[in-house]
Amino acid sequence: MATLKVSSHVPSPSEDAEQLKSAFEGWGTNEDLIISILAHRSAEQRKLIRQTYHEMCGEDLLKTLDKELTSDFERAILLWTLEPGERDALLANEATKRWTSSNQVLMEVACTRTSTQLLHARQAYHARYKKSMEEDVAHHTTGDFRKLLVSLVSSYRYEGDEVNMTLAKQEAKLIHEKIKDKHYSDEDVIRILSTRSKAQINATFNRYQDEHGEEILKSLEEGDEDDKFLGLLRSTIQCLTRPELYFVDVLRSAINKTGTDEGALTRIVTTRAEIDLKVIGEEYQRRNSIPLEKAITKDTRGDYEKMLVALLGEDDA
Repeated sequence: MATLKVSSHVPSPSEDAEQLKSAFEGWGTNEDLIISILAHRSAEQRKLIRQTYHEMCGEDLLKTLDKELTSDFERAILLWTLEPGERDALLANEATKRWTSSNQVLMEVACTRTSTQLLHARQAYHARYKKSMEEDVAHHTTGDFRKLLVSLVSSYRYEGDEVNMTLAKQEAKLIHEKIKDKHYSDEDVIRILSTRSKAQINATFNRYQDEHGEEILKSLEEGDEDDKFLGLLRSTIQCLTRPELYFVDVLRSAINKTGTDEGALTRIVTTRAEIDLKVIGEEYQRRNSIPLEKAITKDTRGDYEKMLVALLGEDDA
């Protein structure tokens, strides 16, 4: 469930664009007005506002926001204002240019979006960067990481609920054999994770647990803690089966460690507010005994905090 609260009375795109224009005029920028508008409009409404603003002012709203705002607040507003496909394309492109947790971000985009959402991200990538997401991911990665990530970002899964229980039994057995032999990057494991529907993957892993008495993630914990590919494989499985648990882990790491990871925090809130941030927030509170909104307000300040709280649906609008 989404946390985004769209205003009960939504002005026309031209009224919103006019209000945003006024927020940039005079001495200083009216950040509260920007939040009150953009943080309470759906993706389609934000798209129309952006189009109308361009027609009215002759400049892309994103460029104006970039000039007028700064720091983490600017990043949150810009990511939120982008169309979802454009945003995912940007996140993926940024991930191909750095080496820290970038593989995790690529996997996250590939595995927590629907087939249509991932297709839109790949199309937006073509339009924005004049090349394919797949080729940049392939160039950025090597070895087993390349095999897994190129397959994941190239995927177009079936989205239905139908499952083949015979196939689930066969592939649960196959995966168990590969894990037992520590062949984590076997082409059949990658094929299953990158092509099967999420319903089919869940059926396979349920069968795995029934047959072997433990969850597949538990089996994978027995591998080398320092094996980064194995860590990515575990996150891939979590994203495909229980994405809310993956996002809770990312948020907990972003908020609770010394110094907030604003990049991860902003990415999760802006990409999930219209999808399942309510579910993620409930799971966060269940596992950490503190509401997500309180955890965020303890670690953030100013307009950045206001924007995140608004997207969590916890402001007064």
